Amino acid sequence: MKVISVLTPCYNEEENVREIYERVRGVFAGLGGYRYEHLFIDNASTDGTLTILRELAGADKNVKIIVNRRNFGHIRSPHHGMLQAHGDAVVALAADLQDPPDLIAVFLERWEQGFKVVMGVKRTSQESWTMFALRRLYYGLIQRLADVELIPNATGFGLYDREFVEMVRQLDDPYPYVRGLIAEFGFDCATIPYDQPVRERGLTKNNFFTLYDLAMVGITSHSKLPLRLATLIGFGLSALSLLVAASYTFYKLVFWYQFPVGVAPLVIGLFLSFSVQLFFLGLLGEYIAVIHTRIMHRPLVVEKERINFETDSPTPHGSVTTRPS
Repeated sequence: MKVISVLTPCYNEEENVREIYERVRGVFAGLGGYRYEHLFIDNASTDGTLTILRELAGADKNVKIIVNRRNFGHIRSPHHGMLQAHGDAVVALAADLQDPPDLIAVFLERWEQGFKVVMGVKRTSQESWTMFALRRLYYGLIQRLADVELIPNATGFGLYDREFVEMVRQLDDPYPYVRGLIAEFGFDCATIPYDQPVRERGLTKNNFFTLYDLAMVGITSHSKLPLRLATLIGFGLSALSLLVAASYTFYKLVFWYQFPVGVAPLVIGLFLSFSVQLFFLGLLGEYIAVIHTRIMHRPLVVEKERINFETDSPTPHGSVTTRPS
């Protein structure tokens, strides 16, 4: 039978991990024809999440756990977990129950039809309308900026064939934007619309900085357009500055006594120039930060413990590097 790996990253999700386990188990009990593993990668939770996971793993060998030594963030930890999964396909499923586990059956159906990637796409969301509107605005922006056609309103919830996972492994990228890689690789992708429910228990671990980080990873990984815009805007502002300077000089020479130049245009021009420079310096810094992250060659995570794997001990020094030798 084919093996399906369900990957659930978690951090302080003690109120949700038991239910997400039960619902995934129920899905596969109703399917038949598949073996599955439910891999939880815990990002050094400080509540009772790990205690509950240990209990689940003790009662069910299908539950596997990777425990990180510290919180390695919302990109590195799930990426490491995906590369440790052993299934013929990997289903990425968040622990907050906002991604409906029942869609796993639909994902598998489309996978069996030949699609290497099957993505859940949010049709509506019960989150605040301002946040949903901002997300849609971002997806619209990145669609216009990206060199490839990305999937709008996809959060990463979906099924990834082993072939896709192995190609991601070969990239040697510690900070991948998986949704962009789907388009980059050119895989046929099926999209399944769903309505995202409100989070019922616990607090979201995403904040402005984590969402901004993910947004910039998407832009810097799949578009050079912002850098080219910086050049074009710089050229345009330079031409505008020369035009304004020539106009002021002409008017001053013609209307020497009636046309006071004043300091306001000078101050406004300086502030405009400095703000544009600062914005594009920051943008350039984002691209440099991506390069810096990729050349440091640090392990994705440092593991503290593995449970229900063939060996429960992490590799020497507790680190697991997922980069090919």
